[in-house]
Amino acid sequence: MSEYASVQKGALKLKGVGSVSAGKKKKKKDKESKQRLEQVLTSQNDDDDVKAKKTFMDKRTPAQIAFDKMQEKRDFNRHLDTLTEHYDIPKVSWTK
Repeated sequence: MSEYASVQKGALKLKGVGSVSAGKKKKKKDKESKQRLEQVLTSQNDDDDVKAKKTFMDKRTPAQIAFDKMQEKRDFNRHLDTLTEHYDIPKVSWTK
């Protein structure tokens, strides 16, 4: 029986899993909201110096930006198609 003397008895303990009675989980802090908060605080401090300057944060993905560019091109081409041919080079016949 000495072989089994060092064996631990009890429930299996898993890493990262708390006990059932704990119940509360820690909430992860949102890094983006933290950065926005810091920007707001710094902008309030510098608000007197630069009131006219406003920063715009583009939160679109590269795919969304590319889609918007292509949509702009399509709209522009559609607009050009609706224009009259006033600016076209007139055809001149030299066979007279």
